[in-house]
Amino acid sequence: MVSTALERLQALQGSLRAVDNVAKNYRKKFRIAVIGSGNWGTAVAKIVAENAAEKKSLFEHEVRMWVRQEKVGDMNLTDIINLHHENVRYLPEVRLPDNLVADPEIRNVAEGADLLVFNLPHQFLGSVCDQMKGIDFSRSSAISCLKGLNVSAQGVELLSNVVEEKLGLHCGVLSGANIASEVAREKWCETTVAYPLPKWYKPGEIDEDLIKALFHRPYFHVQVSSDTAGVSIGGALKNVVAIGAGLVEGAGWGDNAKAAVMRRGILEMIKFGVTFFPGTLPETFTNESAGVADLITSCAGGRNVKVGRAFARTGKPLEEIEKELLNGQSAQGIITAREVHELLSEKNMLNEFPLLVAIYEVAHGKLHISQLPDRIAD
Repeated sequence: MVSTALERLQALQGSLRAVDNVAKNYRKKFRIAVIGSGNWGTAVAKIVAENAAEKKSLFEHEVRMWVRQEKVGDMNLTDIINLHHENVRYLPEVRLPDNLVADPEIRNVAEGADLLVFNLPHQFLGSVCDQMKGIDFSRSSAISCLKGLNVSAQGVELLSNVVEEKLGLHCGVLSGANIASEVAREKWCETTVAYPLPKWYKPGEIDEDLIKALFHRPYFHVQVSSDTAGVSIGGALKNVVAIGAGLVEGAGWGDNAKAAVMRRGILEMIKFGVTFFPGTLPETFTNESAGVADLITSCAGGRNVKVGRAFARTGKPLEEIEKELLNGQSAQGIITAREVHELLSEKNMLNEFPLLVAIYEVAHGKLHISQLPDRIAD
């Protein structure tokens, strides 16, 4: 038994060495840009800046981060970040690497970047991409860390596809059980990256090994998947399910009810994936951090469960609760729940996703929470 444990430890150490020493001949040192600077955006920027500083043969030293300019006291937030190496607005008391540079001009950040890391509320993605139109991204790639979907009554698409369509960037995704404050304080966790190679790929270009080298840290372990849709859907719909978990918690129903919501939630997440994105792998939702692990973490205490809990206790509108509780951050499940409801209504599929529909209706005063168990009963 001891020898087995030692063998596993040696295998893990070998894996970490492989991540730190990617023995490939890449065409250049790659420049990294981060688009977004909320708490999760800043936490991810910290990770990639640390790796850029350490892996000098792979990445350019400086990492630029786009920050929507705002005042904190009488100073610009960008100036505070660059002078004091701390995002006091969205990730306070976390020291940021010296090679991470905040810039309020998005085109300054994006021009010349080989890999763009998108990390902002998903409802702003389209308008942010529009600000970068005209930049030559012909040999650039992207990773979307956003947790949402582009949903309307007409259909649904992955946010990585939005990036590809608007900017011509090949875009992968990163998602997992990653509470920003814990990641920023270097508490160990796992995440999932999906980066299928683009059709134009040639040896020496950005590949999944380089992506793993950019994000993997001793405290942030990266698992690689080929299922872009599954990773994306898990990150989006878990926010809606987490609101449901908050609703039953706020109603005082206890952990058993919360577990029931989570169980039904994972089933409907899988069904949504295979229904709207044929080829989605059900095992992504059960085997990867981007699936059930992310759902468990979000339902334990993320933004969305806080909003659902407060709604059940106060009855205040979700948007008002969001402003009161989240310090300028967004509970993405609010928007995603509405968008998914519109899609299912248009497709005449409301009866096929009873939990997702019931969460939306309870949170908007169309269904009393006492009716939720009967609504989702098998």
